[in-house]
Amino acid sequence: MAVPKKRMSSSRRDMRRSQHDKVQTPGLSACSNCEELMIPHRVCPACGQYRGRQVIAVEQD
Repeated sequence: MAVPKKRMSSSRRDMRRSQHDKVQTPGLSACSNCEELMIPHRVCPACGQYRGRQVIAVEQD
């Protein structure tokens, strides 16, 4: 059976384990209506459209 020769330090062990919970930035795509960057599969916060339909009313500045 394989047995480690030396004990792994807690720092090295924790650095290895930290990669499992690493948070990544969400991929952004351009809105098909206003070309504003938005999270895919969500309503566009700038124009309020989703897949060509007006879903929420957004007041214009």
